[in-house]
Amino acid sequence: MSDSSTSDSTDDSKGHHLVTEPPQSQFLSLHLIETLAAVLPVRDENGQPKSLVFGGVERHMITSQARRRAERVHARNRANAGLGELKGRSMGVRTREWALLAGRELESAHGWDRDRALVTARAVMEASGLKFGDPKKKTVANLTKVLIFAPSDAGARIARHIVDRAAEVEEWRDTYLDAQARIEATKKTRRGARSKDAAEPDADETARAVALPPLPKATRDAVLLALAPRDAVDIALYGRFLAEIPDSPNVDGAVQTGHAFTVHEAEQIEDFYAAADDAKLDRKRNALDFLDAADDAGAGMTGYQSLISGTFYRHAVLDRTQLRVNLRVAGMDEVEAEQVASEAEKEFVNSFVEAFPEAKKNSTASTGSLPVLVLAFEGERPYNYASAFQRPVDEGPLSTGGEGPAGPAAVRRLLRHHTFVSRRRSDLRTTRLLTYDPEIDLLLGELELPESLSVVERAEDLTP
Repeated sequence: MSDSSTSDSTDDSKGHHLVTEPPQSQFLSLHLIETLAAVLPVRDENGQPKSLVFGGVERHMITSQARRRAERVHARNRANAGLGELKGRSMGVRTREWALLAGRELESAHGWDRDRALVTARAVMEASGLKFGDPKKKTVANLTKVLIFAPSDAGARIARHIVDRAAEVEEWRDTYLDAQARIEATKKTRRGARSKDAAEPDADETARAVALPPLPKATRDAVLLALAPRDAVDIALYGRFLAEIPDSPNVDGAVQTGHAFTVHEAEQIEDFYAAADDAKLDRKRNALDFLDAADDAGAGMTGYQSLISGTFYRHAVLDRTQLRVNLRVAGMDEVEAEQVASEAEKEFVNSFVEAFPEAKKNSTASTGSLPVLVLAFEGERPYNYASAFQRPVDEGPLSTGGEGPAGPAAVRRLLRHHTFVSRRRSDLRTTRLLTYDPEIDLLLGELELPESLSVVERAEDLTP
């Protein structure tokens, strides 16, 4: 008698033999090779390309933070525009402007005066545990000190609660602001009375002298619920950490992202540029004599910018189990969580392939790049193939012992590495390849690839 638990086929009610899909593995690993020319997707505090040392040589690096933001925003924008697998789903926004957003909602949707709306929203959120910028500095006074990743309707939900309990909230707000003013006045008095020999004022004593009234529990609960991850799919994917409010739920992300790096030694140029002054050139063009023209000679502005070129390897992993846990914790039942997880996986793969950091996009057209190769497969653990490129690619001619152009060389290395690993790891399966490069498509036909590997033509076919 066969063990039904290991069977991959069933009979339907009419006796037809049906082949069923095997259960999905926990992890979906994605590996990508891409070639970029004269770009600067991310830079350090000095405006220079970011780099790392690997295999004894310097490599250019595109940080995981830059990649994750590009992918997250790409998926969110598609969903909000009614496109892609996640169209119509709740998505998140990461910002310091939640008090401003709630205030604008109070003003535009509920008819509150602008100052009244903003002061109330800020006070409510501050009393919930969030720290704001210096109130004396207008540019940051109403911004939280940290970015908060929350569902996009959080500001509207906070505003609706304030309106529903306007009398209670405003009475509390006036008491709260009055107490704040008295605390600040006490501090100023102590600072003014301080002499060189006097001891530092006791901050705890000041706080005890004038206590801030606690935010009504219903209002605090409403703020925490509004800022909670709830059903925002991109928060379930990428996670969020909010340390300022201990009882606000955090989320362990389901996506793991590695830094992208060049498979060869770093290649960088310092590009000198000259920007023309249109008004000056117009005067020169209409000058009556050569002296007038000479006064308007020269560029309007000059400078340098660093640009990099190269073939990059990048890698990401989706933990399907964690994604489903996050969605269930958000309140979805098992059926809905399964459906949303499947949609989120397809959109994540699409974003991994399509999205690109937008720094200097207008001057380098970097966002139009397409991958040389995408490798996707399932496994019972994550697989990172960075070690395939520990020895930098030698782009010298094949006739002299080199590996030729970095793109094809990186593809050969990656696939050789995967084939070698897959022979030793029984959990690897459903391997799929996608290329947007016709030369690489020809190369794939020449390589000895495992029979279990399939070549697909669209990003949505990379995941089972």
